[in-house]
Amino acid sequence: MPNTAPAFASIRRLPNLFDIAAGICIFGVLIYVAGVARGTMAPLDAPEATAIALDPLNLPGYAVRTTLRMFAALLCSLLFTFTYATWAAKSRRAGLILVPVLDILQSVPILGFLSFTVVFFMGLFPGRVLGAELAAIFAIFTSQAWNMAFSLYQSLKTVPSDLDEASRSYRLTAWQRFWRLEVPFAMPGLVWNTMMSMSGGWFFVVASEAVSVGDATWKLPGIGSYVALALEHRDIGAVLWAIFAMLVVILAYDQLLFRPLVAWSAKFRFEMTASEEAEDPWVLKLLRRTRLLRAASGAVGRVFDAFGGLRLSFGAGAQRTTARAASRAGDAAFLAVLAVGLALALWQIVSYASASLAWSDLFEAMRLGLLTLVRVVVLMTLATLVWVPVGVWLGLRPKWGRRAQPVAQFLAAFPANLFFPIFVVLIVRFGGSPDIWLTPLMILGTQWYILFNVIAGASAFPGDLQEAARNFRVGGWLWWRRVILPGVFPYYVTGAITASGGSWNAAIVAEVASWGNTRLVAHGLGAYIAQATAEGATAKVVLGVAVMSAFVVAFNRLLWRPLYGFASRRLTL
Repeated sequence: MPNTAPAFASIRRLPNLFDIAAGICIFGVLIYVAGVARGTMAPLDAPEATAIALDPLNLPGYAVRTTLRMFAALLCSLLFTFTYATWAAKSRRAGLILVPVLDILQSVPILGFLSFTVVFFMGLFPGRVLGAELAAIFAIFTSQAWNMAFSLYQSLKTVPSDLDEASRSYRLTAWQRFWRLEVPFAMPGLVWNTMMSMSGGWFFVVASEAVSVGDATWKLPGIGSYVALALEHRDIGAVLWAIFAMLVVILAYDQLLFRPLVAWSAKFRFEMTASEEAEDPWVLKLLRRTRLLRAASGAVGRVFDAFGGLRLSFGAGAQRTTARAASRAGDAAFLAVLAVGLALALWQIVSYASASLAWSDLFEAMRLGLLTLVRVVVLMTLATLVWVPVGVWLGLRPKWGRRAQPVAQFLAAFPANLFFPIFVVLIVRFGGSPDIWLTPLMILGTQWYILFNVIAGASAFPGDLQEAARNFRVGGWLWWRRVILPGVFPYYVTGAITASGGSWNAAIVAEVASWGNTRLVAHGLGAYIAQATAEGATAKVVLGVAVMSAFVVAFNRLLWRPLYGFASRRLTL
């Protein structure tokens, strides 16, 4: 009887239906992306280049274009995170500059970036759609990168000392220690902050897809420009269609990308005992059935494993230098150079603003900044009281965390502009004060930074410590005070820093609300910058952004940074 085993083995190696379906989907996406990329070289004044119509049939194409912009910005944000945050965490002197600069960057509103960067990107490809696309991608990048960088920085500064000592005992080089210890330790928090970054991009997508140079404005095809046009025409039906399209897109990339990433990052939890694990998502199960994709992912994994295992030692000396206390003379020289640089930058801002502004404008901007500061403090307190317990509950229950994941992403992505009709109509109907009732719009998109980071912290909380607390019957307020709050505190501080800066940024959108011809303005620095931008008063925009940055840096220096240092010294596991 002939041996048919080799024949069956060869059949099993053939592509199956899952391989064929996956191949068709991948090639379809590549073809569509290539078509969109080819369209970016079209003239900017071509009618089809920036034409927006409220026909719901256009939404699938708009949704894909917006999503491509957001993923392009997300890739840039990851590159920025792994370079900027690593440099700030590894070099003490660099951190003295890079961390305050990061505070400033996260506080600069998107309108502030667009005011000074659009001309640069449009100049790279004059008269082409690509220049406007790059400007839009950069605007989305400014709403994504900062919290990711803070997350990686926090993780690199709070790596458990016993793990670091073990890596040195095994004589891992700085390169190997980074990829084999520090990046895996940071992965749970980074994945959740990456999800938050995608949602943050949606929150500001209306502003990012409108590109202005002088008196000319182009609205790139996308969901953000569709929403802006729907709000201008007071078309509630179109707004609802846009919300539905956002929901579909968020559910799609949650299922296809982030749900598998969360499941994958769970294996990097720092614990010595088994803990509750949620069932693998269907995408991972499908990937295991797809032979070609499984083989390709295995090959990519082996490449990254070899990349992280290289015995590169050029960073070891730098780390030893960083670990040692620098000489006082060197520190004094460094701080002197830094002070001179800050003085020159401040002088340039003062010289530019003083040409067309008076001291009264500065006092007015500071007064409005104090009003916005009060709103930020009140909203941050309320968000902390609400979302820390919710985040802990979801983080310690992976199954429920997976179920809540797409809901949280959708709520975090919901642009504040879409609430304008409700808020404007209710405020006008009941005669409410815009200074009070527009305030909640500031926290709608930023409170989720706290929730996502607390979930990440609770998800990474070691199961053996939970087991020890149960064995010692630690419960109630004592459990919160002695067990879980110290464990999630570094993650909370990271979320609170980004939520605080994001609230200042969201003030640009929240303190000015319009619906048709009705326009409501609250007193605050966000409204000051928004109105100055609309009027083309560049000097006032510079003044408003500078004052906002000063408030954010001072707030972080006086409150969040001391808490951050306390978390790094006392509360790391």
